[in-house]
Amino acid sequence: MFASVTTGAISGIQSYLVQVEVNATSGLPGFAMVGLLSPEVREAAERVRVALKNTGIKMPPLHITVNLSPADKRKEGTAFDLPIAVGVLIATQNIPLEAIKGTLIIGELGLDGSIKKASGILPIVREAVNSGYYRFLVPNENIEEAKVIARADVNSALTLEEVIILLKSGISSSKQNIRSKKGAGKKREDNTDFEELNFADIAGQEQAKRAAVIAAAGFHHMLLIGPPGTGKTMIARRVPTILPPLNEEESLEVSSIYSIAGLLNKKQAVKTNRPFLNPHYTISAQGLTGGGRVPRPGVVSLAHRGVLFMDELPECNRDVIEILRQPIEDKKVTVSRASGSFTYPADFMFLGAMNPCPCGYFPDQSKCSCSDKDVKRYLNRISGPILDRIDICVEVARTTIETLNQPKSGISSELMRKQVEIARNIQKKRYQKSLYRSNADIIVKDIPVFCYLGKKETELMAEIFKALNLSARSYHRILKVARTIADLSESENIEEPHILEAVHFRLSDGRYWQ
Repeated sequence: MFASVTTGAISGIQSYLVQVEVNATSGLPGFAMVGLLSPEVREAAERVRVALKNTGIKMPPLHITVNLSPADKRKEGTAFDLPIAVGVLIATQNIPLEAIKGTLIIGELGLDGSIKKASGILPIVREAVNSGYYRFLVPNENIEEAKVIARADVNSALTLEEVIILLKSGISSSKQNIRSKKGAGKKREDNTDFEELNFADIAGQEQAKRAAVIAAAGFHHMLLIGPPGTGKTMIARRVPTILPPLNEEESLEVSSIYSIAGLLNKKQAVKTNRPFLNPHYTISAQGLTGGGRVPRPGVVSLAHRGVLFMDELPECNRDVIEILRQPIEDKKVTVSRASGSFTYPADFMFLGAMNPCPCGYFPDQSKCSCSDKDVKRYLNRISGPILDRIDICVEVARTTIETLNQPKSGISSELMRKQVEIARNIQKKRYQKSLYRSNADIIVKDIPVFCYLGKKETELMAEIFKALNLSARSYHRILKVARTIADLSESENIEEPHILEAVHFRLSDGRYWQ
């Protein structure tokens, strides 16, 4: 008998539907699997065979052939086990074919018949709903994740025995031990680590706080440079507190990436807060961009729509720093392997923090013990092309004892967030007929439209361009930052003060890179 069961798979960041075709015929007993399969998918034959036996299903002496279609796409992972087992049960007439009509099934099997968690459930369910499927049978650990998608009737089970009971009695069964819930499209809030962080905790550093507001308002990249202990890391860790929350589209987008990476669970079914990734400076290039034999999203993709903070930036491997060029510029990263080329989204706000020299105290001659050659070599670990891609560079100077002893009176995260929201609302209205979300997204051809300059402003930018010997990229990034500063001032046009402030934040005061 022939049976076809619908399941899903992931290729890079994209999901697609797979038909598990099972044919059981008389002849020499065997279990053959075809369809461009990876080793772990081929191993499903043994897992399914043993799981059925330990569930109490006696297999007749038949030749079983399993094909995973489309056959021209390589199948990876272990989530095909359950649909293969269900296909075998239908082909051997243990379950009626009508029981799986309009149903997508996915899950890994243990040898004892238990159903284990699978990765990528959220994007697969989303794709299946768009393709007309309305019922889903998923591992119990993935039920909250699948329920995020509206219009999805999600069922789950802990064991293969429960699946058999469910399918024999009808997918809408409410028997004991069968878990069935309809997706309501509701979101579960994240457990954020930033609830107790506040910019008001930072004494002084008003210039750095202003830079943080500008960066958050326009989603600009920012570099903090200064001696140890001046608050660079404190400032960076508080940036998420002033960013607007993810909207529904962004939330599903980010949650899909985390689902594929296997980082969602029943307690955190969906991401609602912007990600904040802070990898150690010893991270490898593969850890940053993703990849491996079975490609998975890396740190830059996990930071999508959020913040990627790299502390002690010059201490990172030079290759790792240079790899940031593509995602910072293109907002995506491409990983090429023998099995294919995979593109992951990587639209993040980059925050870097660094000391100005190996000892950390340049240019304070009373403390700095580095030679000019040491300082230059240290700063040159951050190449010109990387600096060119950073919109805002701010010096975080040492705080005086008088400032530290003053009562907390600095601007709070709440007030800063309100400023950011005003600017973001202006941008939302401005870009409502385009694909842009923030000023940082503007591409070169649209800069004259959205960053229009009057005669005086045009002449000022011409003088700045010549005086600072700017590249075309630097010129355009200054204009985009000036546009954000104008939005924070609720000004319709970019004016001279906005340009001058944007230039001030371009490369600090020139003491470091000249």
